Amino acid sequence: MTINEIQEEIIEEFSGFDDWMDKYAYLIELGTDLTGLDAKYQTESNLIKGCQSKVWFNASFENGRIELEADSDAIIVKGIAALLIRVFNHQAPEDIMNADLKFIDEIGLKQHLSPTRSNGLVSMVKQIKMYGIAFSHVSK
Repeated sequence: MTINEIQEEIIEEFSGFDDWMDKYAYLIELGTDLTGLDAKYQTESNLIKGCQSKVWFNASFENGRIELEADSDAIIVKGIAALLIRVFNHQAPEDIMNADLKFIDEIGLKQHLSPTRSNGLVSMVKQIKMYGIAFSHVSK
């Protein structure tokens, strides 16, 4: 699936909820379902700067695609990370670098997060895009 197709799925899923309490509950569910990250990857270098909570991302490059893993000590942040992994996991570096993340605004995520969580979301996206840049050099 393409990044845009996955975003459309997420937009559709979130449109089924009547209010933001239901959407938060869904984010918590996504966070609970996220496998997490092996402790050996929960390092300072994998820690996302700009997040109030601790959130770690790890990326590897296999068969021309980026593989992502994440974990957080905050369940809603972990749910946000799970959404981002769903969108970006198993995608080509160039697709990640060029992605327009319309789903964030369309589901109302940014405006329903606290300013610190919103900053953390931006930092997570920025880190994933940096993985795209870094691995794009490997794929050439």
